[in-house]
Order: sequence, then C-alpha cells, then structure tokens
Amino acid sequence: MTAALFGTRRGAIVAAVLLLIALALPKLVYPVLAIDIIAYGLFAVAFDLLLGFTGLLSFGHAMFWGGAGYVATILIAKANVPFPLAVILAIAYAAVLALIVGAIAIRRQGIYFAMITLALAQLQYFFAYQLGGWTGGENGVQLSSRGTLFGIALENDIAFYYAVLAVAALGTYLVVRVVRSPFGAVLGAMRENEQRAIALGFRVDRYKLIAFVMSGTLAGVAGVLFAVGNRLSGLDGVDWHTSGKVVMMSILGGIGTVFGPIAGAGIFESLDFFVSKTAIGDKTNIVMGTIFALCVLLFRRGIIGELLADRTKRAKT
Repeated sequence: MTAALFGTRRGAIVAAVLLLIALALPKLVYPVLAIDIIAYGLFAVAFDLLLGFTGLLSFGHAMFWGGAGYVATILIAKANVPFPLAVILAIAYAAVLALIVGAIAIRRQGIYFAMITLALAQLQYFFAYQLGGWTGGENGVQLSSRGTLFGIALENDIAFYYAVLAVAALGTYLVVRVVRSPFGAVLGAMRENEQRAIALGFRVDRYKLIAFVMSGTLAGVAGVLFAVGNRLSGLDGVDWHTSGKVVMMSILGGIGTVFGPIAGAGIFESLDFFVSKTAIGDKTNIVMGTIFALCVLLFRRGIIGELLADRTKRAKT
C-alpha cells in the first residue's frame, strides 16, 4: 500500500487535496472544530505509524494524547509556566511515558500487547481521577488564556488554527520520511514476517520500541494542540473511548497510508459534530457506530485505501 502512495504522483495529489481542504477549513466550519479535526488528524497519523507500519495495535494511545494535554494545561493554568516551556515539558512527558510503556508492552505480541497498553492507560486514567486537586477531576483543567508564543497572542482561533496546521503538517511530513527510510523498511519487514526479520539479524524489539516512542510522542503533540485549542483538558482525553476513537479513524481512512487516517479523522469528527446538532443528537453514538460498520463492510481497506487499490487495479488492466 505504501509503495502505491509515497513518492508517486497519486501520493502528491492526495497530499495536495488534503492540504487545500485544511487551508480552507476555518472558513467551512467553526474554527475550534477545525482545530479539533487537525489535532485528531495528527493523532491518527501517529497511531498509523504504530499500527499501519509496525503492526502493533495499541488500545491505550489516549494516555499520550490526554496525558500530555493534562501536563500542558496544568503547567499553564496552575504553575504559570510560559506557554513554550509548558508545551516542551508536556511533549517530554509523552516521550518518557511512551518509553516506559513501550519497554513493558513490546515484550508481548498481538492481543496481549493491546491489553497491556489498555491496562496501563486505564491506570493513568485512575490516577488522573484520584488527583482531582491537580486535574480538576470530572471538571478538568480550564485555561483562561492560551498565552503567548514569542510575544504573539494565541487567543485568535483562526490564527491558532493555522499554527496547529503547521505543526500537524510537519509531523505528517516526518512520519512520511520515517516510513520511506531504511528504518521504515525494517518496520515493514517486521510487520510482514517478524521471524524472518530476526533471522536477518535485526533487533526487532529495539525497532518496536523506537517506533512506539515516536508514535507516543507525536500523539502527545497532538494532545497538547487539542487541549490548548479547546482551553480544556479532562478525563475524556485519557479515557479508553478516546483510544478506540483513533482506531476507528485510522480504519475508516485506511491503515498504512498516512493520509488515510487524516481523512478518517476529518470525516469522523465532522460527522460526530454535525449529527450531535440534529434531532437525533442524543443517539450520536448509535449513528456513528452504524456509519463505521457500513464503511468497514463496504471499504475494507478504508476510504483512501480503497481509492488507491482501485487506481492500482485499473493501472494493471
């Protein structure tokens, strides 16, 4: 799938279309919703690096997303730490946490790996709930202001959106470079046949750990952008539902395509928002679950994945 996308004209077209949509997004939807879509898009890209290119299914990625968001908002709101330093420390938290969790989880494979990540994520959730004096418990931590960056106020939603877009674009570019590198080739070999990769002399556990740390750190970056963009971090950010949400986004768009999860995040967040505003808003979860089930049945490779597969099939005939 990756060979059919990266370094080709089709890949460039997909990237260009997504970028054009992203540039126009604040004019099409509410600016804070646009921030949410881009932040979730980066989160899905980070998750796809782990699942789509390494073959590791994590059910606990919300721990990096929500954990980093908590750290950033707590430092800004309660410790009066300057915005740039708070963001750096929050990302560092996600990186260290990913290193610890990864070192524990990569010793297992398959469903056991997924369950370990879920268990450790829920452990963080319970810590966040119990430490209500810092995390605000069920009320979360609210920011009265986004602060400043190099003397520039970040209060304007549209201006902040484009800052978020720039960070997300850079993060996506880095992931593309990683999966196209020799390191990415080893990840692909491990995903296809781990025993063969071991026989060739690769230390697969080390590669898995590096990929896990990269994915967790990037998820933390996305979580910080989301929390600061909404001026709020809460328990829902570290809940297992958020981990499941990013899995759904990645599958919806197309696992192992990088750009697919971005599209999946945009579609999922947009539908979730607009359905909740309709007369059946109280049944949003049922509607979203039905739409997801239909997409999985009709587009087994995901929306972008099916489009790429169709183009490849046509090219061969």
